[in-house]
Amino acid sequence: MKRYQHIINALLFVTFGHIAPTQACTGITLKADDGAVLLARTMEWGEFDMNGRLMIIPRGQEFTGATPDGKPGLKWKGKYGVVGIDMLEKGLLSDGINEAGLSLALLYHPGIAEYAKYDPTKAKNSMGPTDLAQYLLTTCSTVDCVKAEMEKIQVAPVVDSTLGFAPPVHFIVAEPSGKEIVIEFLKGKTTINEAPLGVLTNAPTYDWHITNLQNYINLSPVAIPNKDVKSVDFKPLGVGSGMIGLPGDFTPPSRFVRAVAFTATARNTSDGPETVYEIFRILDNFNVPLSATWGVNNPKQPKDLRSSTLWTVAYDTKNKVMYYHTQNNRRVRMVDLSKIDFASLPAVIHQPLDEKKAQDIEDRTPK
Repeated sequence: MKRYQHIINALLFVTFGHIAPTQACTGITLKADDGAVLLARTMEWGEFDMNGRLMIIPRGQEFTGATPDGKPGLKWKGKYGVVGIDMLEKGLLSDGINEAGLSLALLYHPGIAEYAKYDPTKAKNSMGPTDLAQYLLTTCSTVDCVKAEMEKIQVAPVVDSTLGFAPPVHFIVAEPSGKEIVIEFLKGKTTINEAPLGVLTNAPTYDWHITNLQNYINLSPVAIPNKDVKSVDFKPLGVGSGMIGLPGDFTPPSRFVRAVAFTATARNTSDGPETVYEIFRILDNFNVPLSATWGVNNPKQPKDLRSSTLWTVAYDTKNKVMYYHTQNNRRVRMVDLSKIDFASLPAVIHQPLDEKKAQDIEDRTPK
């Protein structure tokens, strides 16, 4: 068996060993029986650790958007306090929730996102794509407000110094009522789609993903019935036969279909805290192993990553609570916005997501 295992490993390396690193974020939404709406996402970045930090923004914080030519972009003063996770230790939010309950997530959109050509004469109304999350969360309380603000601002292709290019991104935004939208940048124009399914992955465009769902209308949580063929009784081999045909790979189209299928068939939950169990259970199906992004035994694979899924976070828009766990520690931690005095915070607060990058394991060995 060991001899055959060497052959299998060699074939896997030849087949998958030269795959370029990919980014595979997945966003989903669930609604509890009491009306609580939870927006959650996984954050994948297979090339290196994004070093996400817990970021708490006080009410009244002042910001200046970035521009491609280095001129000061849009300047604004936040109306709302915000809790979220930043990226690359640069104070740029990847996702978050504000004290009004508005929540959003930034997801990678490679090969598709195309920003409008930057106009230096409009610098005072411009910002980079990674400025947008904090702008919307610090200024808006509703999806309608977000729509109105997107008509006023110019999102410009500002190059990130760490990445070496302007991050191609799109956003899913949710409010406590359950209303959701997806914001995309296509061929130089901002496009906003209603998102009643509450799901977002990556490329291609959001409307393409919705059209692609028509290929899977046969999926059902109900098991396939027994069938007689020439007096032979055939029956499903086990539970879950109604989901036969569900794509299982990690590509954005397949994850989008799975996310819709799993959220549409999620168990009923009574309230936000109970929904946290269900939303993390579903997103566990979207954890991406390093082999899916780097291949098998790739010598270039980062040594400090345990998974391509760096963190998983859920935002309860009704109760205004953030829940998360990370690649290093699966213990769920929380931040309750109702216990934060956003008016008295002296400055933006950053805290590591993990105090120690290790799983805290309780020893239950009988003494």
